[in-house]
Amino acid sequence: MTERIKQRRSTPEARLIEKYIRTNRRHKRALEQELSSTGVYRSQHQILMAIAENPNVSQKELAGMRGISTATMAVSLKKLEQSGYLKREVDLKDNRCNQICITERGREVITQSMAIFDEMEQRMFQGFTQEDFQALGELLDRIYDNMEFYFKDRE
Repeated sequence: MTERIKQRRSTPEARLIEKYIRTNRRHKRALEQELSSTGVYRSQHQILMAIAENPNVSQKELAGMRGISTATMAVSLKKLEQSGYLKREVDLKDNRCNQICITERGREVITQSMAIFDEMEQRMFQGFTQEDFQALGELLDRIYDNMEFYFKDRE
């Protein structure tokens, strides 16, 4: 059994997957460390960015965009609202709905976040040529497309 595990881990596919996972973890850890200076968690940054891109979005629409339940979104929005990063306003077209808006404090965090993301990307891709970007993008697209079997087989 041990020998089979060693053989499995030594395949080119397994080595590349391990590199991909290690890179993803390192990126996530570095971003979380940098973003901690803003006082907002990584997932909250993603919500703020989605709201900034979609002004006056509803909670239901936002949950759909993020692929999470409206209840989960409600918890995150409540924390962001309590901290002063966003506010809810009654939708003039439908009093039953609230529109979610970024506050000035929220805009400041988004500005800080974007600077952090820009710096992280610059560091990650330092020394890459346009050809490198093209090749890596095409390879990642192929992997993504190949993974469609997973979801198609479960439908």
